Amino acid sequence: MRQKISRKSVSWTLVPDSSNTAFNSPRNTAETMRVRLKGDAICTLFLLVALCSLLYSQLEHLVPVGNKEQTQKKPSVTPKIFPDPRVPWRLMPAEATVPRPQVTPIVRRTEVANNRVQTTTPPPLTDSAFNFKRYLLNKDNRNFNLLINQPKKCRKTPGGPFLLIAIKSVVEDFDRREIVRKTWGREGLVNGEQIQRVFLLGTPKNRTVLATWETLIHQESQIYRDILLWDFMDTFFNLTLKEIHFLNWAAEFCHNVKFIFKGDADVFVNVENIVDFLERHDPTEDLFVGDIIYNARPIRVQKSKYYIPETMYGLSIYPAYAGGGGFLLSSRTMRKLSRACREVELFPIDDVFLGMCLQRINLKPILHEGFKTFGIVKPSAAPHLQTFDPCFYKDLMVVHSLKVAEIWLMWNLLHSPRLSCTQKKQVKKPFQWKKKAEITTQASPLR
Repeated sequence: MRQKISRKSVSWTLVPDSSNTAFNSPRNTAETMRVRLKGDAICTLFLLVALCSLLYSQLEHLVPVGNKEQTQKKPSVTPKIFPDPRVPWRLMPAEATVPRPQVTPIVRRTEVANNRVQTTTPPPLTDSAFNFKRYLLNKDNRNFNLLINQPKKCRKTPGGPFLLIAIKSVVEDFDRREIVRKTWGREGLVNGEQIQRVFLLGTPKNRTVLATWETLIHQESQIYRDILLWDFMDTFFNLTLKEIHFLNWAAEFCHNVKFIFKGDADVFVNVENIVDFLERHDPTEDLFVGDIIYNARPIRVQKSKYYIPETMYGLSIYPAYAGGGGFLLSSRTMRKLSRACREVELFPIDDVFLGMCLQRINLKPILHEGFKTFGIVKPSAAPHLQTFDPCFYKDLMVVHSLKVAEIWLMWNLLHSPRLSCTQKKQVKKPFQWKKKAEITTQASPLR
């Protein structure tokens, strides 16, 4: 009787016999090693492919491919052009209101803002650089102490000076004050008229940057006797405080002055032309002259430097005002503005605030082409002309936004005895249209 054997209970194992020389030959040993190495290489290659696939899937989430990140997370935004309150507003024609195709802006990591390179992430569009809540709570505080005064500034000349130059400055800008003192802001006689000078300052916003600022500014005041310092913080939106405090100071300590030029420290002023212009006017009559801006609209975008909410100014158009850089006013107008500005509610933008004060006294400012508060524009018909040329500046009064070295250079060029502004030197190739008749006449003269 045969016994049945289950397959599951029996396992066959091939064990080479040591006595068999076929299994122990060098040829068979090399073949076995070759098979093992080939299997290890295949496993290693498979692991490398799996690792690369895993890394690629992870990097795909970290690094956007092309514009994939922008199209998924950043919606399309249509850029809008908003008027600057310092730039004249012109009513746009009807065809200009047609909607334009949307453009998706590309956000770059490096942006240039306020003439400084910003490498950090820009703030959201809804953030405003100005705390309006704090401003509204403190806007009625308009009386600040005068820390440094020049009470005898306008008493040096019998009858008062002809022109007082008042320049807005900050404590840190000593170099700008110094270049003004050595060039167009010199005190003394200009065309036979007496000129005096003061600088208008507040306390620095960041006092830790210039720890010895109090000692420095008092030393500067003792040397030059031209510093007026108030104890409000010197910020952009506090320039209105600087406006009203200077008017009050002038009405009290310089009431005998005939005319006043008030401007920034980064302008070039042709004082000779200003004196010639003012000599034809009466200081006892109203006068307010500058680069007047009409029909400017309030900026409603919070990211703008000039953002004004409707709760602060509900009208759609600002009153006429003088653009930044500088303007002229008579002694009579100075006293009237000093009283009117006490009755007008404070406004963050100083130029517009002064326009409100002019509106209060029902005085229309005068536009003068000699005030270039946006610089000199190069003529499109003569692109070869150089705008930084003393021949352009000699007939102007105020040119805004110049560097310290440019102010020094232009003042020396204008006062050089070798200056010659003939047409041949100013324009090498004058732009003009030639008529065919003239060319024919020159070619074939009549006999």
